[in-house]
Amino acid sequence: MNTKLYVVLAAAVLALSACSKHEANEAADQAAASADQAATAAGDAANAAGDAAAAATDAAAAATNQATDQAAAAASDAAAATQAAANEAAAGAAQATADAAAKTAEAAQDVADKAETKAEEVKK
Repeated sequence: MNTKLYVVLAAAVLALSACSKHEANEAADQAAASADQAATAAGDAANAAGDAAAAATDAAAAATNQATDQAAAAASDAAAATQAAANEAAAGAAQATADAAAKTAEAAQDVADKAETKAEEVKK
C-alpha cells in the first residue's frame, strides 16, 4: 500500500510540475506578445514624434516665409509712400516757385507801370 501511495504521490507531483510548466510557458508567451506590442507601440510613438517634429518645422518655415513676405510688402509700401511724399513735396515746391515768380512778375509790372506813370508826369 505504501508503494501505491508513493506512486500516486509521484504521479501527482509530475502532474503538478507539468501543469506549472505549461502555465509558465503560457505566461512566457503572453509576456513575449505583450513585449512585442509594447515595442510596436513605442515605434509608432517614435514615428508620431518624428511626424510632429517635421510638421513643426514645416509650420515654422511657413511662418518665416509669411513674415518675410509681409516685411517685404511693408518695405515696398513704405518706399511707395516715401516716393509719393517726395513727388508731392517736389510738386508743392514747384508750385510755390511758380507762385513766387508770378508775384515777382506782378510786382515788376506794378513798378514798371508806376515808372511809366511818373515818366509821363515828368513829360507834361
